[in-house]
Amino acid sequence: TVAGGLQIDCAATKGLVRPDWNPWALDKDARLRIWPAGAPWIRPGTFTYPVKQHWFVGETQMANEPCFVNACDLPGLTAVYYHYGLDFGGAEGLTEVVAATDGIVVSVRGKTIDSPDIPTVVQPRGDVVYLRDGRGWYYRYSHLHSIDPAIKLGGRVKMGQKLGLLGKEGSSGGWAHLHLDVSVPQPSGRYGVTDAYAFAWQAYRAKHPEARLKAVARPHRIAWVGDEVSLDADRSWSADGPKHIVRYDWTFSDGAKAEGPVVKRRYDRPGEYSEILQVTDADGRVDYDFAVVVVYDRKQPKVVSPTIHAVYWPSGKIAAGGEVTFMVRSFAFSPEEGCERWDFGDGSPAAESRSMPVEVKPNGSRLHQHDENGYVPVKHRFAKPGDYIVSVSRTNNRGETATARLHVHVE
Repeated sequence: TVAGGLQIDCAATKGLVRPDWNPWALDKDARLRIWPAGAPWIRPGTFTYPVKQHWFVGETQMANEPCFVNACDLPGLTAVYYHYGLDFGGAEGLTEVVAATDGIVVSVRGKTIDSPDIPTVVQPRGDVVYLRDGRGWYYRYSHLHSIDPAIKLGGRVKMGQKLGLLGKEGSSGGWAHLHLDVSVPQPSGRYGVTDAYAFAWQAYRAKHPEARLKAVARPHRIAWVGDEVSLDADRSWSADGPKHIVRYDWTFSDGAKAEGPVVKRRYDRPGEYSEILQVTDADGRVDYDFAVVVVYDRKQPKVVSPTIHAVYWPSGKIAAGGEVTFMVRSFAFSPEEGCERWDFGDGSPAAESRSMPVEVKPNGSRLHQHDENGYVPVKHRFAKPGDYIVSVSRTNNRGETATARLHVHVE
């Protein structure tokens, strides 16, 4: 919010905190952050985008959003898990993770430097790298598939230096992503997580000045069968200001279409839906994002709705005829239930795959999270330049379908 010559951000509220869960170190009702209007959110040149891929190339779970990608948004089963860092979905073993800042490696491969000054937010684990920057902030990079040999305990790294490859190790829930959180000193004197979304967005824009338009249909929604769901594209962004966006076009899973920044929908069956948003600016640029809606049956709240995670690599500079690697994994399926069906949006024949899903039991426990064959790769080549909407879905024995969509730009 901008008011009175100030930018005001509410980074966390007391509603996120549980007696046993307070990574924000929040003692009051809310935490506000204030900057002068028009000022950068973090000092330019001190923070870079931490993954070598495009913005919103796949699903994300950003600060304070309930987790959902791996079928963990479970009404009737568990307390809501409000995510406290930034999760960037990516291709397991392919997407490169880089240091967001200059820093010192204070923990890596399960070991921590010997110092009495290390705060308790540093929890060593084999898949995690912790860096401390010159501000005294601590950065946690989790679930790494591999850690670069150059990353040594106590060593220094430069902003943009490779830390490793993105993966699903540790407490990832079985989906491939980078978890990044940033812990900073709070008024209480304790370290607590600060919302780094604004820093990542500022850094991405600085790195990609050619990105003049971004569709935003996130965060995801969760709903009961039959309830009205509001899908909101008002967060979409233009470098020329919000009025430069002249069209918001929606295409829904049932084939229906609508226009406008905010639309309403109802769903008559549990599952995961991915609704297509296309925004157009006054110069004719277009961009796409997807509104994910996870639907549950109110009459059977303990029956877990299926979800699916898809991603592709590389995400930039894809030439016509060049090979693209797609990867997919399903959640809340048993291994023998169905298979993934691919539509690449270019008129080519459909493809099928069968990932090793993460089984989610009635009590919320999970099987096969770290199966090395969890994700299955599918290769494809687009013959012509253009923007393609790629869809992949899987249906369980109850007839419930999980669908993911990806926007692929081919030069």
